[in-house]
Amino acid sequence: MNDTLLIELRSEELPPKSLKLLSEAFADAVFSALKAQQFAADDSVCTSYATPRRLAMTITGMAGRQPDRVLEKKGPSVASAIAADGKPTRALEGFMRAAGVTFDELQKTTDGKAEYFVARRAKAGEELVAHLADIVAQALKKLPIPKVMRWGDSEHQFVRPVHGLILLHGARIVPGEVLGLQSGRRTLGHRFLSTGEIVVDHPADYVAKLAASKVIASFADRRASIAAQLDAAASKLDARLNPADGLLDEVTALVEWPVVYVGEFEAEYLEVPQECLILTMQQNQKYFPLLDAAARLLNKFLIVANMAVDDASQIIRGNERVVRPRLADARFFYQQDRKNGFANRALRLSAVVYHHKLGSLGERAQRLGRIARSVAEKLGADANLAERAALFAKIDLLTDMVGEFPELQGIMGRYYLLHEGGLPVVADAIEQHYRPRFAGDALPEGNIACATALADKLDALVGFFGIGQPPTGDKDPFGLRRAALGVLRILMETPLPLDLSGLISDAQNALLLQGIEIDAVDETLLTFMLDRLRGMLRDAGHAVDVVEAVLAQRPTRIDLVPARLAAVREFLALPEALALAAANKRIGNILKKAEQSLPEPDIALLEEDAEKALFQRVLLMAPVVRSHVANEDYADALKVLASVRAEVDRFFDEVMVNVSEPLLRGNRLGLLKALFDQLNAVADIAKLAV
Repeated sequence: MNDTLLIELRSEELPPKSLKLLSEAFADAVFSALKAQQFAADDSVCTSYATPRRLAMTITGMAGRQPDRVLEKKGPSVASAIAADGKPTRALEGFMRAAGVTFDELQKTTDGKAEYFVARRAKAGEELVAHLADIVAQALKKLPIPKVMRWGDSEHQFVRPVHGLILLHGARIVPGEVLGLQSGRRTLGHRFLSTGEIVVDHPADYVAKLAASKVIASFADRRASIAAQLDAAASKLDARLNPADGLLDEVTALVEWPVVYVGEFEAEYLEVPQECLILTMQQNQKYFPLLDAAARLLNKFLIVANMAVDDASQIIRGNERVVRPRLADARFFYQQDRKNGFANRALRLSAVVYHHKLGSLGERAQRLGRIARSVAEKLGADANLAERAALFAKIDLLTDMVGEFPELQGIMGRYYLLHEGGLPVVADAIEQHYRPRFAGDALPEGNIACATALADKLDALVGFFGIGQPPTGDKDPFGLRRAALGVLRILMETPLPLDLSGLISDAQNALLLQGIEIDAVDETLLTFMLDRLRGMLRDAGHAVDVVEAVLAQRPTRIDLVPARLAAVREFLALPEALALAAANKRIGNILKKAEQSLPEPDIALLEEDAEKALFQRVLLMAPVVRSHVANEDYADALKVLASVRAEVDRFFDEVMVNVSEPLLRGNRLGLLKALFDQLNAVADIAKLAV
């Protein structure tokens, strides 16, 4: 009979940062296996549950027995399976042994290309009990667990010791063993708030019975409860929360019955930059800092506890007592860093190796200064300020605060430079030169910050590509893909009128001037960057053919790419677009076969009316198209090009290009080459041909 299946594996506290992933992967693996073996119906629904001490799921519409079915195994082709004497070949004999059939039991089928032998055997459906425990065990082995452990004298392995197993189909226990545990129907509720074992009579009772024992089984429901309680507590204090989705997920994985309390610390700690205090509260203590309406840190924070008590004073005082040493450490680091001086640390950069083939941090700072100066000059910005920001950008890596909290690099550099009287524009550039740190992150603001950020990323890209250390497969130890995306976003979204090839050359020159040996990377790195741009544009929803048409020209003015994309989209809406794209593709194929260098078309060698008409049209279009492209009016350029369709169609209908007479053939190819260059002035429209 069909009924709901409940699976629960109860363990000791699971790793909070991976709990959600483990739960989803476990449910997906089990559900997929049950569907593959036809225990789960097409309309079955799998719901996963995860708490710090359990991974669980329910699956509706589960059959207790598989349907009877015919198993089919594909064998060798008929042509290769029968020898010249009409007997089975060794390959066919091996297939029959493996499939457990005789020659007379074989059947033939075709895949449309060749005829094959197949072995078909009727197989009676098996009971769920024969497979469920093994399916669960195999699913656990496939979980993304970097490190497993053993417990007691057992040889079983899992991310944490396990203590309970439920395999319940409807009201019936499905007997089986997983990780040394025999299945049953008993589980436990909250470690401190429940009153004893829970007996689950039916999967439909599971969530309610856990809730009665102070456990919210659903990760999503528990997260929503925490978020609602946090918002309510912040609202009562006329405060708001600092955004922290990652922390919310982690805290959800730490508690089974969340309750939010308000803690407080001494206001004197607010003299420390709030980023430091926020980070230590969130990262070390898993607290939620509170901000006022102006986004300034308050000396209050929210605690998500795993206990609901009438008098929470002890819980609150305990958490306040624990957070004070952390805040005191942050204040100590901040005070010591300011005492030791910021600019004075610049000399120490030369003692720190950046990479054994790319020199020290001091040498890198000099390169960043040189590149940032060049970028600023191209932008018409203050080159001295850009160079100064780049020279100081990495100094805070040597401070105690960044040594404790690497996430604060750049941020602390800004605070320390301002403390020593540095210019705000330079300090802001130091903070922002890491941007964008991740997908969707804000970009650096202003030309000085952009110049510093570009210098940082370009030096890394050119340096590591130059010493033969590009990303490979899924390995990118130096974050070069992220750096490439950062460069592209800064150029395109700011936007900045800079040539990417020129920027790459600037970074190469900065390395070569220091005597650092690197390979030339111009084309290799440009190809890598354009591949990243291709992915960016596709992710943004641009059509594949439009993206390919624009990137086929290997554009180096990335800021102009959006305008080219928009122009190609407008061109595609014209009635002439697809026919002209197909003609352009045809012209490209013809020109590829030309063995000679092609001359400019000569009017004296034009014989046919159709080629004369095309020549006149090309002659008239050329200055207009050039003007539109020079003015970045790409849509207008493509509209002008669309007007040549009639002449192109007539040319191919009435003119033979590859005639035997060499001068005539060369002249016609030259005419096509002139047309081809104009048609591709904005994008390779041949990529639009279907």
